[in-house]
Amino acid sequence: MNDVLNFLSENTIQYFATIGLDGKPKVRPFQFMMEVDGKLYFATANNKNVFKELLNNSSVAMCSLSKDFRVLRISADVEFVDDVDFKKDCVEKHPFVKKTYQSGDNPLFEMFFLKNVEAFISDLKGNIKKYQF
Repeated sequence: MNDVLNFLSENTIQYFATIGLDGKPKVRPFQFMMEVDGKLYFATANNKNVFKELLNNSSVAMCSLSKDFRVLRISADVEFVDDVDFKKDCVEKHPFVKKTYQSGDNPLFEMFFLKNVEAFISDLKGNIKKYQF
């Protein structure tokens, strides 16, 4: 898991795919928020389509590319967190999130973590490492 965490920390933008409400794939940039107790956390707003898509179908995929062209691919399921103290901690750790939502008790602010994670890190030489957590 440390390799995956290091990759996410070094490559701050990930491309996150969901199944749209129309049944077609949707991809958008996302940012990894934090790891707690072996879980990878992300944030969004409940007035966005991605929130509705995740409620409808919790299966996701994401990828990220490093400067040296290594690729991280993840497939997982999401589970939402409804813990205001946890959300407040995230807001305080991330200036962009604080600017967007002001506080962890903002009714629009949602957090989720990935579960049933299958991750792969590969390079241009064809080397692939698999991780599950």
